[in-house]
Amino acid sequence: MTDERPDGIPETIATYLRLRGLPLSKAGRRKSRRRRGDPDGSEPFAKGRDPKPLGDAITALTMSSGWTPQLEREDLALNWEEIAGADNAAHSHIETFAQGLVVVRCDSTARGKQMHMMRANFLTRILELYPEAGVKEIRFFGPDVPSWKHGFRRVQGRGPRDTYG
Repeated sequence: MTDERPDGIPETIATYLRLRGLPLSKAGRRKSRRRRGDPDGSEPFAKGRDPKPLGDAITALTMSSGWTPQLEREDLALNWEEIAGADNAAHSHIETFAQGLVVVRCDSTARGKQMHMMRANFLTRILELYPEAGVKEIRFFGPDVPSWKHGFRRVQGRGPRDTYG
């Protein structure tokens, strides 16, 4: 049983406002009407209130930030075995990515040459699995050879020959 004043303000609120020294006219403006089917989505069981997968949010973030090519290159390096096969991947690894060029370092020159002859297959597989990576070319190199040119005071000459070791 609430006593209402003629201006529509309950007596308890009017007494509170009078004691605080606040004007009664503000109390009438504070009243807000909520419509049915609130557009801010605070209604329970409303359409579109189900949680969305986190993967969708992460995909939207990576696409809007422009991270997709870099993440595809990272996936390519992590999944090199899937592209090259278990045997080839055991004897090689991706060394660098630069402007569409993938440099693969192999354990031996023979393995590097074998993989070089299969580079069209590797490139096709990469473009099939990772189209956003931006890979245009693959180069295969054997192991780094030791250098005998150490220091800035070296003697120019023909280098090591049969008497090495």
